[in-house]
Amino acid sequence: MGRKGKVAYLYDGEVGGAYYGIKHPMKPHRMRMTNELIIEYGLADHLDVYKPNRATAAQLKEFHTGDYIQFLERAKPETVTEQEVEHYNVIEDSPIFDGVFQFCQIYAGASIHGAQKLIQGDYDIAINWSGGLHHAKKSQAEGFCYVNDLVLAILELLKYHARVLYLDLDVHHGDGVEEAFITSDRVMTVSFHRYGQLFFPGTGSIDEIGFGAGKHYTLNIPFESGLTDSQFWSVFQPVMQKVMDVYQPGAVVLQCGADSLGGDKLGDFNLSIRQHAEAVDFMKKFGLPMLVTGGGGYKKRNVARCWTYETAVLVGKTDLITDQLPNNMYLDNFRNEKEDITRVPTASADKMNVDRRGSRGDSLNKPAQLERIKLKALQYMSKLEAAPGHGFYERQPDAMLPEWRNTSASDEDAEMHDYAVKHLLLKDIPDVKLFEDDDSWNHM
Repeated sequence: MGRKGKVAYLYDGEVGGAYYGIKHPMKPHRMRMTNELIIEYGLADHLDVYKPNRATAAQLKEFHTGDYIQFLERAKPETVTEQEVEHYNVIEDSPIFDGVFQFCQIYAGASIHGAQKLIQGDYDIAINWSGGLHHAKKSQAEGFCYVNDLVLAILELLKYHARVLYLDLDVHHGDGVEEAFITSDRVMTVSFHRYGQLFFPGTGSIDEIGFGAGKHYTLNIPFESGLTDSQFWSVFQPVMQKVMDVYQPGAVVLQCGADSLGGDKLGDFNLSIRQHAEAVDFMKKFGLPMLVTGGGGYKKRNVARCWTYETAVLVGKTDLITDQLPNNMYLDNFRNEKEDITRVPTASADKMNVDRRGSRGDSLNKPAQLERIKLKALQYMSKLEAAPGHGFYERQPDAMLPEWRNTSASDEDAEMHDYAVKHLLLKDIPDVKLFEDDDSWNHM
């Protein structure tokens, strides 16, 4: 039986056994490393731990198309055809591997289960570090993501709450979630991310603001490379305070992609673990039901450090986090950590290092540019209807985009068509090769 004020922690150890491939940057093993640190720091004593229910095919079809889910159910590396690879976009970045459907069932099931725990009122916060795969589309894989657990969890929350806020801290734009709710005012999506210079997925301009009833309920905060703690906070704090004051959601879904940390293999921000966690703490203080998930993060030791520290923040036990890492089964992995440039073991490899930043160059985010972004975001927020009211639905509305057509019927139709082209949502546009080699894999 859950207890109000406690935190539910959803974890299935089998999720860490998923294997994308030896050269692939996504390493689900990071979840096992995170769980081990959570246990050894004594944080599990302050959590209600659940092995989550695995999502059924029927649950996954609440958002995804039936043919796509049926494909994932039967797909195997040795039998998938070239036609299926192209049609479902299971290319190099989202390959079919043994157990891929079970992997989807685990991480999506945990997010759905977490949302259900919040709806039942037993918990204020539910954590699923295996979730947060925000790029998956309705009928295709994208950017290491196969099914969109975040959309599925939001749909679950919409059965009870009139309004849900989705906040994305990943270095990559939360395009899959945005697209799912781009025409709805029942879900507000806010994404803080790297944008420009062909950085994946190439979307997330500050001028992407939604359509129809959803206009101004999409908010994108784009940054340049090298973003520092103080620069991030100077925009995040006032913008999110305004979002919460105006939108007044009933629940929050918070994606904590750790690839926005300094030193990530695919990201190029310079955030510290402490700053990343301060954003989590800021959202916690609003006291709303909140589902917290993982996301990107490709230096798995730092991912484990970050999500462990943020677990401590969520349970109010940061005093348990010592700088010296506790003995754990992966301690040698931490001790063998090497500096990015010199490739020699770092002297602080067996430390928590919550204040350590990466070795990126100077920030390209100039003060005047950050001020313009902040003011424009606040200007958009001033156009929102305060706490839009809605009746409740016997069945939640479909999270899906309208039928995209190349039409000039109205200015908004034209804008929607341009959005669809940029987000690769039209079936008749040519394929775009997003990367040429391993070094340009800027995903999640």
